Amino acid sequence: MSIKGIVTTILFFVLIGCYAQHSVPSTYAELIDPTSARKHLTIIASDEFEGRETGKVGADKAANYIAQQFELLGLTAPVNSSYYQPVELATKAFSVDTFEVGEHTFRHEKDFLIIGKRSEQEIKTDRMVFIGYGISDKHYDDLAKIDIADKVVLLLNEDEPRDKMGKSLITGQTKGSIWSTSNSKRMQHIISKKPKLILAISKNADTLIQQISKKKYAEKIQLKEDLTQENLSTDHSPTVVYISPQTANLILSSHGSNLEKLKQEITESGKPRSRVLKSTLKLSFGQKIIDVKAQNVLGYLEGTDLKDELLVITAHYDHIGVNPNGEINNGADDDGSGVTAVLEIAKAFARAKENGHSPRRSILFMMVTGEEKGLLGSDYYTRHPVFPLNKTIANLNIDMIGRIDPSHFAKADYVYLVGSDKLSSELHHISEAANKTYTKLDLDYRYNDPNDPEKIYYRSDHYNFAKNDIPVIFYFNGVHEDYHDIGDTVDKIDFPLLCKRAKLVFYTAWDLVTRDTKPIVDSHKK
Repeated sequence: MSIKGIVTTILFFVLIGCYAQHSVPSTYAELIDPTSARKHLTIIASDEFEGRETGKVGADKAANYIAQQFELLGLTAPVNSSYYQPVELATKAFSVDTFEVGEHTFRHEKDFLIIGKRSEQEIKTDRMVFIGYGISDKHYDDLAKIDIADKVVLLLNEDEPRDKMGKSLITGQTKGSIWSTSNSKRMQHIISKKPKLILAISKNADTLIQQISKKKYAEKIQLKEDLTQENLSTDHSPTVVYISPQTANLILSSHGSNLEKLKQEITESGKPRSRVLKSTLKLSFGQKIIDVKAQNVLGYLEGTDLKDELLVITAHYDHIGVNPNGEINNGADDDGSGVTAVLEIAKAFARAKENGHSPRRSILFMMVTGEEKGLLGSDYYTRHPVFPLNKTIANLNIDMIGRIDPSHFAKADYVYLVGSDKLSSELHHISEAANKTYTKLDLDYRYNDPNDPEKIYYRSDHYNFAKNDIPVIFYFNGVHEDYHDIGDTVDKIDFPLLCKRAKLVFYTAWDLVTRDTKPIVDSHKK
């Protein structure tokens, strides 16, 4: 054979080898399919899942769906033969267990209101002190010769004492004194006397209860290990219970009295009528730590000769739930698109393994909870890893890849990459090469800028891996007009573009789990 023929033969086999090298991952990348992706996302972002808020039923339904898909793909359940890693979350919540006076039982935020994050207490007494308007003035003194320290007091928490002509017993005029015009003087004065409990009667109590109820928000959810008893309120100042005239009359009925009669006694005598009222009272309340049920969902694909090393591919399956108007935030893009992508990528790798193309390194496909509450699921995993962090070679995190942001309406064939060079220049080059060879997306690095005002790098689950010196890439389509709104629905998802972006993750992952060496950590831009 001539030299030219030998060269031609060599080139032929080189090309065949290159083709084979590229054709194997391409074969399985093509399994990442818009039709299949649409089926997944239509379920994940459906009204049935109620916006997938952490700790709510909809999130549990989403977790169960993901686990079922992992099982169908033949992935291993790595948490003691379960796909679920329980994430120990908790919240602080104020509650009133009991409020009973005489024969009457009252309901918090219905019949009365306690404002503030009060420490846990139980108050019992067989008498209370009626202190009129709670005023101490040289012309009129409800508290003269009365010690209310550590007592339960009943207070007329509005206006001031007046005579039969409607004149103030303090000013001698129809115009009231500072005791009734100030928002705080009366209450500050009584609190300074250190009673145990103040039952403050106000005709505005019902309105106040309605306002507080409308504005009531859930307490912040945290990792339980960060939320200890020391985090609870330690405010031991006198507790103020705001009650309506109707509630006051029920309390006074056992004494054969009522609110108008007490006021009338003061008006007719022109003097304070403070006195002890014998009545049993039991009140127990306080701020407590309440457990919140949540779980990460993990599917494991074991590698071959380098199986002790692990690549983690993540997306968060939680979203923000139902808004105050009862409308569901379906979270199709945020982050139903990421969950869908991970399921499609897992399918591709699982099929490759079935066909004898197992990855050398193992892969953990993980859907995390609590991202919207503060990256809680990924934080919990990195504190309590199922697989050693020092054997975890990288984290590829997908959070919103199904839409187009306003900056790219003219050219939609893009994806934002964040963090790829923060810890490993080699990981960055692997990512670039995968895109250049296969997907040819426009890689936008604007959010990778250390001066990014949005601080996107710190706002998704990859960051908890980066904090542990694990190289990361965050895949993101940018913020659009429906971000965290009810408009984030399946009909607005570009499924071919979602799948193309998912293929970039797949090709990058394929390189990471089949190469001889893991990417070196050679930078520290966390």
